[in-house]
Amino acid sequence: MKLFNLFKKEIAIDLGTANTLIIEDGKVIVDEPSIVAMDRRTNDVIAVGRKAMQMHGKTHENIKTIRPLRDGVIADFQAAESMIEGMINMMDNKKKMFSYMKMVICIPSGITEVEKRAVFDSADHVDSKETYLIHEPMAAALGIGLDVEEPVGNMIIDIGGGTTEIAVIALSGIVCDQSIRIAGDEFTMDIMNYMKRQHNILIGERTAEQIKINAGSALHDLESPPDDFPVNGRDLMTGIPKQIKVSYGEIAHALDKSISKIEDAILKALENTPPELASDIYKTGLYLTGGGALLRGLDKRISQKTKLPVHVAEDPLRAVVRGTGIALKNTNKFSFLIDRKSI
Repeated sequence: MKLFNLFKKEIAIDLGTANTLIIEDGKVIVDEPSIVAMDRRTNDVIAVGRKAMQMHGKTHENIKTIRPLRDGVIADFQAAESMIEGMINMMDNKKKMFSYMKMVICIPSGITEVEKRAVFDSADHVDSKETYLIHEPMAAALGIGLDVEEPVGNMIIDIGGGTTEIAVIALSGIVCDQSIRIAGDEFTMDIMNYMKRQHNILIGERTAEQIKINAGSALHDLESPPDDFPVNGRDLMTGIPKQIKVSYGEIAHALDKSISKIEDAILKALENTPPELASDIYKTGLYLTGGGALLRGLDKRISQKTKLPVHVAEDPLRAVVRGTGIALKNTNKFSFLIDRKSI
């Protein structure tokens, strides 16, 4: 048995639209952007993760950068398999000789059966012998320390890169959920469109992401506002590179419509919640996880809209992968895990 464990590898993967995280032995070993750079002529992988992200938007005709996941699901199978393989190879593999790999992979709650099969197929490609899937809201609930098996209702709002997952969880199951394809990527597009429309300046995805991190806000009035952020781009009138400064108030205006759609989805999920669980949620409040939870003032705005307390997870970016890691250690205990036999 000891010899078998020596050759066994157990990993938990949060396969995100924006970032992919891998946990082994309770520690986050890999935390990289979900992107791969490939040679157009040979289809060979040139770089994965952070190195590929540095090339994004700066490549010549022989190199292409691909984000294999769109809206939380695999959009490019070959690139996804190459990316997962590349990230597993990034791990400190003293156990290169391992012969048995067990995986738990996180998926959006609104995923279809075909999309589930695509995740299983990608896991098979990297030689996983035992693969389980877990829904993002359930993983997030485990990751922030909630007892998902209790007969108590908790609402999780996980705002990732491609999807926002809203779910009411009780008794090891998702009672009602809303999954909308408006999240971090949509915020990035909103900022790019706003800069083009309002300032006549063309910026790339990476620049828009930096604006979101440094000057992003869900409210027009913050108690401790960030400084105006300098933005470099190409002037659409002259074609010459130029720099302007943007304020957090402008970004709040740019993101307003997308955030309103997330608020509407939260209200819809609350409407569909059974009364006994709604009573629990009134007492416990809403839990906010995912990269979107870091947007300044978002918790306050949702709280104003729902009239309920909103708690932001301690480390919202890693809540889902931590929960996936807990599920990995308890695959026999948790009935909500999906394996190939159950789809």
